[in-house]
Amino acid sequence: MSSIENTAPVKSASIFTLFSPRLLPATLMLGGGVTLYAVESYITATIAPSIVRDIGGLELFSWMTTLFVAAGVLGSITVATRPKGIGLRAVYVAAALIFGVGSLACAIAPTMPVLLIGRAVQGYGSGMLSGLAYAFIRFIYPEPLWRRASTLYAAIWGVATVLGPTLGGLFAAGSAWREAFLILVPVAVLMALSGRWLLPDVADDRIDTRTPLIQIILLLAAVLFVSIAGTIEHGSYKTMLIAASIVLVATMVLIERKSEVRLLPYGAVMLSNPIARLYLTIFTMMLVLTSDIYIPYFLQTLHGVTPLVSGYLVALVALGWTIAAFFSASFSGRQAAIAIISGCILETAATASLIPFLATNTPFDTVARFAPAVITMFLMGFGVGLGWAHLVTRIIGIARRTEQDKASAAISMTQSLGGAFGAALAGVIVNGAGLTYPGGISGGLSAAMWLYALMAIPGLIAVALSLTIKPASA
Repeated sequence: MSSIENTAPVKSASIFTLFSPRLLPATLMLGGGVTLYAVESYITATIAPSIVRDIGGLELFSWMTTLFVAAGVLGSITVATRPKGIGLRAVYVAAALIFGVGSLACAIAPTMPVLLIGRAVQGYGSGMLSGLAYAFIRFIYPEPLWRRASTLYAAIWGVATVLGPTLGGLFAAGSAWREAFLILVPVAVLMALSGRWLLPDVADDRIDTRTPLIQIILLLAAVLFVSIAGTIEHGSYKTMLIAASIVLVATMVLIERKSEVRLLPYGAVMLSNPIARLYLTIFTMMLVLTSDIYIPYFLQTLHGVTPLVSGYLVALVALGWTIAAFFSASFSGRQAAIAIISGCILETAATASLIPFLATNTPFDTVARFAPAVITMFLMGFGVGLGWAHLVTRIIGIARRTEQDKASAAISMTQSLGGAFGAALAGVIVNGAGLTYPGGISGGLSAAMWLYALMAIPGLIAVALSLTIKPASA
């Protein structure tokens, strides 16, 4: 079996075609992999306090997320750097089993160090699954459906930001954090067994399969540093770790430009190349979006919103992303290029608009008072979803055929990097602006103002980059 793409022509470019009888099995397998990675990224953050209360290890608390993120990046890299001759289907089966083993280790962990090992294994497997979703697109779907598949993945990430914490809250409320991991084991086994039959056995068309070890080490070190920076309180340490991460990434880029063994597809580290600007647009958009992690705090501290309601309100960011992804799914050519530009402008404007709507000490006790903030949060996510699928499709479309796996894996990697750097940078900004000292109302007001003012700046970079993206040829 070579590819589903060649078995029959596509009569409709509707997103529902992804769920036609011919494509449904593969869509469920690939979408399921993205779902595991996305949802698991948020579930553990919710049940983490329960884990610490049960098995201890408070001093290692932050590593539950740090190791998962770093291992996820390594997993997505593995899709492109796997040994020659190993097909994507075999990697999918292995990834699902690895995720299952990691989940089982977390479920039975007697101590925090054992659980951290499980989280690293989990992250590695789920990172592979996420990278595979993009790597399989060109083999499973005809080109008119590439945007629809990317739209589906974007929608999954949007839904996960709501579904993950909700599911985590249910398990945490029942003191059943082990079951939250254990329930994933049979799911992973089922995915591994099904992948053998439901995914095509596509040929490995890569030419260069050498491993860019130096670049991988530098990138993983950068991810670890920036992830740690996002979890510590000391402002100067945060700044130093972020600075070190930037130096490591810059070093990786310099080596990548000169090396014959590349981690990224050709042109990805040369700003003059369109593919580099596409990746950088994804990175900056994710970096800006991550500033939403402090919205619940500002809602509760400055506006008297309850924790439950603030959680639902910030979920509007995810809702906006999902709705926009489906809204723009049918765009192509010039429409798609305009959607990317409009999305960058909208996200940037919405982020800056949070200053007058959140950086105030006004109780949100009437609809008129909180409606502007609600609309702005929705539009923040809407901007990302508007152009996301088109950015992904353009990357896959212009990458060299022999580097498609690298290009696909780099999409997940760039998304994770943007989120990690965004969380760390946001932490530096709010701490430097007084969130913890002097703290309280005055600290919250200052932190909200500076956070959304400074985080809008990378958004301006995204806007500038989007203006250089040419429409795909018909």
